[in-house]
Amino acid sequence: MKKATNASISTSSDLVYDAALVFWRTVTNIFFREVRPRGAFNIPRDGPVIFVAAPHHNQFLDPLLLALEVNRETRRKVQFLIAAKSMKRKAVGFFASMMSSIPVARAADDASPGTGLIYLAENDPCLVLGHGTRFFSEFTPRMQIMLPKSVGASVAEVLEVLSDTELRIKKEFGGDSGKGTVRIREKLQELQNEGKQGLEFKKLPHIDQHEMYQYVYECLKAGGCIGIFPEGGSHDRTDLLPLKAGVSLMALGAMANHPELKVKIVPVGLSYFHASRFRSRAVVEFGSAMDVPQQLVEMFKEGGNNKRTAVAKLLDLVYDGLKTVTLRAPDYDTLMLIQAARRLYRTPGQHLTLGQVVELNKRFLEGYLHFKDEPKVIKLRQDVLKYNRLLRDLGLRDHQVPLAKKSYWKTLGLFFYRFLLLVIWSSLALPGVILNGPIFIAASLISRKKAKEALAASVVKVAGKDVLATWKILISLGAAPVLYGFYAFLATVLAFKVGASLTWKILTPIAVMVALPFIGYAALKFGEAGMDVLKSLRPLFVALVPGQQRYLKRLKEMRLRLSNELVDVINEFGPKIYENFNEFRILVPSASVPPSSGQPGLWRRKTSTGAVDAQGNLLSHPMTFWMES
Repeated sequence: MKKATNASISTSSDLVYDAALVFWRTVTNIFFREVRPRGAFNIPRDGPVIFVAAPHHNQFLDPLLLALEVNRETRRKVQFLIAAKSMKRKAVGFFASMMSSIPVARAADDASPGTGLIYLAENDPCLVLGHGTRFFSEFTPRMQIMLPKSVGASVAEVLEVLSDTELRIKKEFGGDSGKGTVRIREKLQELQNEGKQGLEFKKLPHIDQHEMYQYVYECLKAGGCIGIFPEGGSHDRTDLLPLKAGVSLMALGAMANHPELKVKIVPVGLSYFHASRFRSRAVVEFGSAMDVPQQLVEMFKEGGNNKRTAVAKLLDLVYDGLKTVTLRAPDYDTLMLIQAARRLYRTPGQHLTLGQVVELNKRFLEGYLHFKDEPKVIKLRQDVLKYNRLLRDLGLRDHQVPLAKKSYWKTLGLFFYRFLLLVIWSSLALPGVILNGPIFIAASLISRKKAKEALAASVVKVAGKDVLATWKILISLGAAPVLYGFYAFLATVLAFKVGASLTWKILTPIAVMVALPFIGYAALKFGEAGMDVLKSLRPLFVALVPGQQRYLKRLKEMRLRLSNELVDVINEFGPKIYENFNEFRILVPSASVPPSSGQPGLWRRKTSTGAVDAQGNLLSHPMTFWMES
């Protein structure tokens, strides 16, 4: 069988790359409310660098944010590895080429159904047997065989084809641990009880990656930057996927081929706050640059088992580096618990940056996983979950609890004042919302459809949310010019019908095409301010409902008690895992301390979470006009 090869690799000029960055910076500034870098001083200013980023939660936005932050800090150009299949999509391929992306052919992208059904030999998990199969004509050594999603879509490399109904694989499905084999045998037994003879399967071609690796080696030799997501694909899980060996092969291979080369590996953590939502927030955190140990390079040169050992050891070092910059929760419930505890730890009125929020989340998670079996921690977990349930019952969020006032008339006045602001801000945003409504609706519907398709085709995604933001942006980019062109056409037709002068007939479509983006941006800013006001009305409304004060008082007392208990637990267990605990605290919380009375600057506005929005220039937030005492 003919070997598959990578698509041709081409590099765009610096001018084209910079133009693409300007375009994507505009797009990301519109989609994201705030993007913050952390540890940017760790980015090497020169020399060969491999940026290893995780978790891969946003399909095509992750590399954009990383490239933009690296370029902003150092003016360096990062070339990312991208699936060759994605490069075949016209829009994605066009922009990826502008960013000098490196296509990587993946065997799974060219998978095709095999003939017949297969099962494992009773005493040999590496011997695959078939019913109605044609192994001789469909497989050759080094190809791969993939099982269905019902058994984890396990893949194994073909070592030898013995007959049309027998072939030997290099290792057990799922690895040497044997867990994959047990699961497969259980599934086969279920199928046998149903009268079926085995599992369906797919055949994967062997991919020759020589061209791609040689290109990466030359790029690193020239002192370039390579970006890679070692998990191999995007996902929406709370923990990292097992890392692929590509990053180790690139770093070790480059240094083995060019002895004078000193490759550095920089771990990068990507943290999103509601990643799939419009106007969400993100943090790009750069860890300390790691040197590739020379002894691993020497082992890599020796080949055989030593080469595999070197690759595995470097991959472990990369994983350890990623652990320092990523938030890795074992499950969704634990992640929600950690975020709730972090909010309770912050005194109302304290303004935390996105970087501080990310760092607190990581420390809370590390501490919780270390002490989760301690009685005090177990009790605190139960109380926090109870507090969250009460919040849901009242329809409030934690940051809104301190806003619920006792003074009826003051609360009533504040409610009507903010309601009036909501009407004004909504009125200013309404024209742009109506004009751009078709884009929002189309982006929402189509992105959900794409998420379902991605979920159906994946074995690692939970809900397919990792593709939502990408498709929302791609659809908006494609739909906006078409919709604006349609509006310009309608305006021109109207100009002709009313008998406007020739000058106006010519200028009308131009004026419409120029004005519409500004109208849309104005709607974005006014609508954003209006949404912040809208969210603030809920606790005021609840406070005005007769009989609710009793529940609000209970909620406030519970929050105060939990905050103090949380501080006590942290003070007790924190020094046990962190050296110099008190000297390196991010903040010193005290639930009894009154909220800060600090006001934001004239040209910077407060966000709904109390942090300062980096994109709040020129628009003072209406919430700052009348602050609560």
